[in-house]
Amino acid sequence: MTEPIRDRLVSLRRSLHRHPEPAWREFSTTARLVEEIRAVGVDELAVGPDAYDPADRMAVTDDDLEPWVERARERGADPALLERMTGGNTGAVAVLERGEGPAIGLRVDIDGLFIEESTDADHDPAAEGFRSEIEGTMHACGHDAHMTWGLAVLEAIAESDFAGRFVVFFQPAEETGGGGCPMAKSEFADGLDYLLAVHVGLDHPTGEVVAGIEKPLAMCHVDLTIEGTSAHAGKAPNEGDNAMHAMGTTIENAYGIPRHSDGMTRVNIGKAEAGTASNVIAERAHMEAEARGETTELMEYAKERLERTVKNAARMHGCRAEFDVVSESPRADSDPELQALVSEVAGEVRGTDRVIPAADFGASEDATFLMDRVQREGGLATYLIVGTDHPTSHHTPTFDVDEASLEHGVDVLVDSIRELERRHPVARTEAAAEPVADAGEGGE
Repeated sequence: MTEPIRDRLVSLRRSLHRHPEPAWREFSTTARLVEEIRAVGVDELAVGPDAYDPADRMAVTDDDLEPWVERARERGADPALLERMTGGNTGAVAVLERGEGPAIGLRVDIDGLFIEESTDADHDPAAEGFRSEIEGTMHACGHDAHMTWGLAVLEAIAESDFAGRFVVFFQPAEETGGGGCPMAKSEFADGLDYLLAVHVGLDHPTGEVVAGIEKPLAMCHVDLTIEGTSAHAGKAPNEGDNAMHAMGTTIENAYGIPRHSDGMTRVNIGKAEAGTASNVIAERAHMEAEARGETTELMEYAKERLERTVKNAARMHGCRAEFDVVSESPRADSDPELQALVSEVAGEVRGTDRVIPAADFGASEDATFLMDRVQREGGLATYLIVGTDHPTSHHTPTFDVDEASLEHGVDVLVDSIRELERRHPVARTEAAAEPVADAGEGGE
């Protein structure tokens, strides 16, 4: 590991790609990140509960974590680190303190998805020997590239004459919307003048850069549970309170929630299950759902209506309903001042073919927690996209990235950080960049 990260971007990304871990299970991933960060040399390194308050986590899994811990242990993870991450407190924050200057944050996400990676011969990770080694789990959204960028940018800034404070948030649990909130509430987000968040691809080709996304949807993930009363479906159906029937009413009525005149809303029930046998009145039903809105307020409207819908449906059928918010994130738009700066910088980076000043996002991302905090406290934030040629969409078994975008992303981020340092304080403007494209699919 004495070879500079910049000289092994491809091998590092491929190593991370082989070992994906889902939300709050990123034990081996965090250990590898810490190993790399220690080799770079930073002024402060916080892991797991030292990086955030575990009580602020969202979408915390109830699954047995020990198999994931044991796998990390078998791969040589530092036992002291694994002990620190007990309970699934994964992720890390690295800090460089370099004297007087701006405080700049960079957020990258680290979790994988529950997707079985393709074994097709024309799928490069399979053909070239770096397909996921964990059955049913895959880096299908480019977070392996994001981590590679985070480490390489950290190394570049550490080796430069940068003056100021630089913080890299290696955030867990983005895919479930669970890790952004604790990172944003942590002390490491205090006093940031600027925040950069970044994503690869999103239907933008290699050489294209989107300087900032706009209109990310505020979202919430919720668990809906209906409790009824079981009974014999043939002998005494009248003695039961049918949770499955209440579930059906909930589903039908949820899609009938009125849209709002102030803007777009979304409601979806993506998973539903109930019952035990054909001759038993179902006493329990469970659904997993989401509500989104063009603004945080509109998301709250959709969420409140969804809660009302499930509780009224349960009551109609003599049942009881529970409505549990698993995770949520606000809307936060990129600041036009940073969009303009990143646009200017990216246009001068070798490998850039096209710069899009701003694009509508159309999905959700919990990086908005960090963006919102920085903006509320007087700083500026942007969520940029570094394009990559990906053969299929994000969140599919054949997703991959063009590895030429690895170096391109490092250059865009490092040059943007150094330009922020030179221009600090960046003056605020009233005019916002006009969106000229869609940011594509990704995030939550």
